[in-house]
Amino acid sequence: MIDQIVPTVAFKTQTRKAIFSIFLFTLVYSLLLLLAVALTALCIYGGVMLVITVPRIVTIALGAGLASLGILILVFLLKFIFKSHKVDRSHLLEITAKDEPELFAMIEDIVKEVGTQFPKKVYLSSEVNASVFYNSSFWSMFFPVRKNLHIGLGLVNSVTQEELKAVLAHEFGHFSQKTMKVGSFVYSVNHVIFNLLYDNDGYDEVVRKWSSISNYIALFAVLAVRIMDGIKWVLGKMYGVVNKSYMALSREMEFHADEIAAHVTGYPPLATALLRFQLADNSMGNVLSFYEERINSNQKSENIFKEQHYVMHFIASDNQIPIQNDFPAVSVDELNRFNKSKLVIKDQWASHPSTEERIQRLEQTQIIMENGPKQSANQLFRDIEKTQKQITEQMFNRVPFAEIPSTVSLPIFQQEYQNSFTQNTFSKVYNAYYDNKNPIKFDTSMIALAPAHLKVSELYSDDKVQLVYSHLALINDMDSLNMITDKTYGIKTFDYDGKKHNRKDAPELVAALHQELMALEQQIADNDRNIYTYFKQLENTKGGAPKLEQLYSDLFGLDATFETKFELYTKMQQKLQFLSVVTPHEEIQSNFRHLTSLERELKKELQAFLEDPKLASEITEPIRENIEKYLSKEWAYFGKQSYFDDNLAVLMQALSNYSFLLGRSYFVVKKALLDYQVSLLQ
Repeated sequence: MIDQIVPTVAFKTQTRKAIFSIFLFTLVYSLLLLLAVALTALCIYGGVMLVITVPRIVTIALGAGLASLGILILVFLLKFIFKSHKVDRSHLLEITAKDEPELFAMIEDIVKEVGTQFPKKVYLSSEVNASVFYNSSFWSMFFPVRKNLHIGLGLVNSVTQEELKAVLAHEFGHFSQKTMKVGSFVYSVNHVIFNLLYDNDGYDEVVRKWSSISNYIALFAVLAVRIMDGIKWVLGKMYGVVNKSYMALSREMEFHADEIAAHVTGYPPLATALLRFQLADNSMGNVLSFYEERINSNQKSENIFKEQHYVMHFIASDNQIPIQNDFPAVSVDELNRFNKSKLVIKDQWASHPSTEERIQRLEQTQIIMENGPKQSANQLFRDIEKTQKQITEQMFNRVPFAEIPSTVSLPIFQQEYQNSFTQNTFSKVYNAYYDNKNPIKFDTSMIALAPAHLKVSELYSDDKVQLVYSHLALINDMDSLNMITDKTYGIKTFDYDGKKHNRKDAPELVAALHQELMALEQQIADNDRNIYTYFKQLENTKGGAPKLEQLYSDLFGLDATFETKFELYTKMQQKLQFLSVVTPHEEIQSNFRHLTSLERELKKELQAFLEDPKLASEITEPIRENIEKYLSKEWAYFGKQSYFDDNLAVLMQALSNYSFLLGRSYFVVKKALLDYQVSLLQ
């Protein structure tokens, strides 16, 4: 049945384009290589003749330098042949059929149905992902390489057995004979060009050491580097051509592998797994962030997968996502709940289609099979909890704890996660109205109280929330259209609201959208004033001490200064960019002198944060220690010949703390206002 799958017209088209890009690269590279060989021969001949003609120490150095000019360029063009791309396996745990017979039996079934080879080795990790990988080199384009299978326990923890089978069938579908031949070749060519363009650390060190031998040799080494810069420019253009064709083919290969998976399990299992991936990945990310904040407290997890499962259900409950077979059943509507963009740009550099596109293509197969096992994929393992704890321990062993860490129990994690969630989110009363917006500024003293006909359910209705997200989508669409106009996006056509447009249409479309944006802003501003009116009347009815107007005034005051305060951060980041490039000593010292006035301003703002009672709960002991250390004296960052790395680390940490506390200061004031409004409702 798999053999009967016919590649689509788009798949064949992209395959032809990929083959052409390979041919074009081969032609250009061969020409560069021939020129390099000719140049090397001439340089060696010239160097030898120079030494023979005028046998002196100076001419020997010049001859060696001239000969090395061609050799360096030739080695640069051939070094990728000896470079092997090895996958880091330090975070992986290898398992065998003896360890997990049920899992290996499933893999065996998939391999037979897809018609491909059994993987060389099978590994587990913590990731919410599955993949097939291998160590590649130039020679792997010509000789077959056995592939390894990687399965993330974060994925296993988030799917049923039939969903896992569908995901693995998709991965093996990539390596079926029809799917992978051209794709793997283009992939290897991409690695060759990438190696020539960017993977040059070892080669650059060789050039540096060679040029340090003599000023005469250094002269030719510099010339070789200039020629190589020209070669890199040519190869950079080729990288764009080859990579773009590879990405287009890769997207078609994803569709093709999805179709293979549909023939193995039917399309629904893969569709439901794809829809849940983002939630599962976000849940794991939340767990890891939770423990990242506790590194200084020397705390670790016993089993991050139990916690991932809890967070996944917690988020599903908070967003009213139904549970089926003990897993959240995420819908396409839920995935796009707040995406109101009407602009469609085909991302030429995306390796995967969007989830919506994949679901749509899967549904077109109309392949539905008998219901597979709906139990958790965890049950395929002999002792899943033991394996989960082993992977968890392996993860935390790589964390540089100051002392032996303590383990956080699951009940404690659940309680602390809930507390953190409550502290960092707004009441459900607001229906996500404020999640991505702030109240639009107005003069509270000029708002006349209207008759009490407003209702909170109307002020935060789905219609009002859609105004907010339509407004955000318009801003993003206009930014994208401006980038299309100035050719930042290298595209000629795009779709907007279901209609096809050319690049020249973008400015006119932006002008039309600007009018729509102004109308939306007016509607949102009117609603924000009505919200203030509603809660002010409610406050008056309660008869307590008036706080609402002051809370709005505090927020609007922060609004007025936030951009200026954040600009201090961006200015300092820009001024410090010279740290990442080779800079003359005099210029380094001058740059730090120009930083002095900004540092004075930074210290003033940090001191204000330390003294702000509203931020008392936000400033942890490590943050306070870092800031107080930075404020304690004037720091020197450069000596006569080198940077003072420890002092620079103090500065960078202070900048990071400033950015964090600036954002938190706004959030704290905004949450105080919104929590007070909720208290009025109670």
